[in-house]
Amino acid sequence: MLEAIAADAAATAEYTGRRTLDGRVMDAMAKVPRQEFVPRDEAGYAYVNEALPIGYGQTISQPFIVALMTDLLGPKPDHRILEVGTGSGYQAAVLAELAGHVYSIEAIPELAAEASARLARLGYRNVTVKAGDGNHGWPEHAPFDGVIVTAAAAEIPGPLLQQLRPGGRLLIPVGPPRNQELTLVEKSPAGQITERVVLPVAFVPLVSVGEPRHRVG
Repeated sequence: MLEAIAADAAATAEYTGRRTLDGRVMDAMAKVPRQEFVPRDEAGYAYVNEALPIGYGQTISQPFIVALMTDLLGPKPDHRILEVGTGSGYQAAVLAELAGHVYSIEAIPELAAEASARLARLGYRNVTVKAGDGNHGWPEHAPFDGVIVTAAAAEIPGPLLQQLRPGGRLLIPVGPPRNQELTLVEKSPAGQITERVVLPVAFVPLVSVGEPRHRVG
C-alpha cells in the first residue's frame, strides 16, 4: 500500500506540487490497521490502494487520497482538527496519529456510533465522534487548526471558514459532479483567505442532515 501511495504521489506531482509525502504521514499510514476499518468480507483488500464499501452505501477512501489530504493539512501534535465525514473512522485514525485531538462529524448516526466504538477499541483516545450536520462545523470546540471535508460542496460552507483558526488550513472538494477540485484553503494570521486548487477529484456531494446521505468514495 505504501508503495502504491508513493507511486501516486509521484504521478500527481504536477498537480499537487508534492512528489513525495511527509515521512510522518507515511508512518501514520503504515501504523493504522486499515483492515480494522473495513467489513470482514473486504479484509483481503484492506491494503489495496482503492476505495472499499463499508455499508450504508458508503465507502472508505482510497489510501492515497487519505495520505495526500493529511499531508496537505499538515497536522501537528498540538493541533485541534475538525473532520466532516467520519465514515468508518479511518481518516480520523490517521489524523489522530499526528494531531492533538480530532473532532469528527458523521451524517449517518449508525456509522458515527460504529466508528466511535471502533476508534475507542483501537485505543484512539484523542478522537471525538458525533452524528450531525457537518456543514455547521462544531462551534463548541472551535477554532480548529485544520478542517478536512470528505465530500464535495458547491461552495465552502461559511461556518467551516469561520471556525478555522488564523494560520489554519482547510481541505475540501469543491464543484459539481464530474468537475470537482480538491481545494486547499489557508487563513492567514490576519484572517485573509486564499484558495489553491490541488487536484481534480470525484467525490459524492456534501449534504445536510435530512437530505439523502452520502460520503466520499
